[in-house]
Amino acid sequence: MLSKHFAILALLAGLPALAQKPATLSPSTSAIPLRRHAPMKLSGVPRPGAVVSGNWSGYAVTGTGFTKVLGSWIVPKVNCSKTPNTYSSYWVGLDGYSNSTVEQIGTDSDCSGSTGSYYAWYEFYPNPLKVLPGLAVSPGNKMSATVAYASGQFTLRITNHTTGKAVKVVKNLSSPGRTSAEWIVEAPSSGTVLPLADFTSVSLGTDYTGVNDTDWAVNGKITGPISDFGSSVQKITMETSGGTKKAVPTALTTDGSSFKVTWKHE
Repeated sequence: MLSKHFAILALLAGLPALAQKPATLSPSTSAIPLRRHAPMKLSGVPRPGAVVSGNWSGYAVTGTGFTKVLGSWIVPKVNCSKTPNTYSSYWVGLDGYSNSTVEQIGTDSDCSGSTGSYYAWYEFYPNPLKVLPGLAVSPGNKMSATVAYASGQFTLRITNHTTGKAVKVVKNLSSPGRTSAEWIVEAPSSGTVLPLADFTSVSLGTDYTGVNDTDWAVNGKITGPISDFGSSVQKITMETSGGTKKAVPTALTTDGSSFKVTWKHE
């Protein structure tokens, strides 16, 4: 059961974000009830380390007792003349791989008609997505985000390293699963999965962003990059129900955490 108590802290003046005293952000952050970032929709029978999904692409690591996930990415520019009225989301989070809740924070690169729309958001699914208006986002910006859990409380932080601004969200949540950590490109949902905006390619992890110690996770036994989780690493390809590839991740680079996801089809 989600607690009714939450606080949103925002607008850290500069980097490093943790060194700044946050100002208070009004809790009037806008909700977008028609678009949600849902748990993974599995397509077909997964092979060890390889999964096909109808709405996710990227990487997940599975296990128990996850307390932290860290990620970074470069905000992609979407080709709205090619794919008008489409959507794409980039986020890090806990849960959602094999259960019905997700604690996540990230950015969207959407096409409103033939115009690009870029913004930051957070979501405690099944509660609706909430936009973070205090954090401006533009194509090419270097982003990092963290979802951390301790003593029944989640702390979500997202930083725009290009502008030097950051936002922090704190929320109580009872009995979370904490059975997976994820670094995901998603086609969000509105009852059904929405068409995926043509983002060409998005780069995630330290090798591409220069933000150290991303993409990492912590679960009490392992603290390290994606590759440190060995046989628990799941590489996720997004496909249509008919088997057409929509978004495909590369292999991890030599740092064990960085990868790209390439758009194939809306």
